[in-house]
Amino acid sequence: MSSNLGLEVERYELGRYAPAGYYVDLHIRFASPMIVLADFPKAWMDHYTEQAYALRDPIVGWGYSTTGTSRWSEIGIPDPFNILGQAAEHGLKYGVAISTGELKSRTIGSLARSDREYTDAEIHEIEVFINKLHQTTEPPDSLTAAQAEALRLIADGNRHGVAAKKLNISQSALKARLTAARNKLLARTTAEAIQRAKEYRLL
Repeated sequence: MSSNLGLEVERYELGRYAPAGYYVDLHIRFASPMIVLADFPKAWMDHYTEQAYALRDPIVGWGYSTTGTSRWSEIGIPDPFNILGQAAEHGLKYGVAISTGELKSRTIGSLARSDREYTDAEIHEIEVFINKLHQTTEPPDSLTAAQAEALRLIADGNRHGVAAKKLNISQSALKARLTAARNKLLARTTAEAIQRAKEYRLL
């Protein structure tokens, strides 16, 4: 499992498993995912968002109620808004749902294809992949004091030179601390690292 900052390898693998698209909410905490990997058709995502279907989606309900895997067609939760039927009209005809992790940090994935149901072997392979993805993106419990202080100074609007001077270190040392913080937070940019650190309550 790659831990590259943009999760490009993971996105590629998800696309390989889900030719019609995918949506994975990683580490849902306080009703909001820490990381979202999404590649469903834009028209469907726009409609889904406009109709607030996340509050009514049987796949989301299933994902919160249990862990494991299920084909969409086998999820027994009522779908009074015909969300899965509408998804099929956008090419998302067959799918598999995966739910893993503790309820306080749940990961729910939904992968789709348009041609046929997923086989048992494919579902097992996808489950292993999503479980590894969940583990490798586990939010850190803490940053070092040096990493946190470097992020705080940049978050407060200080330029690198000013921040380094306030810490009495070189700019290269400051950049090293920021890089280490980005790596720990799986962030591509310092701004993204600051946002995630705040979301994780590390700042």
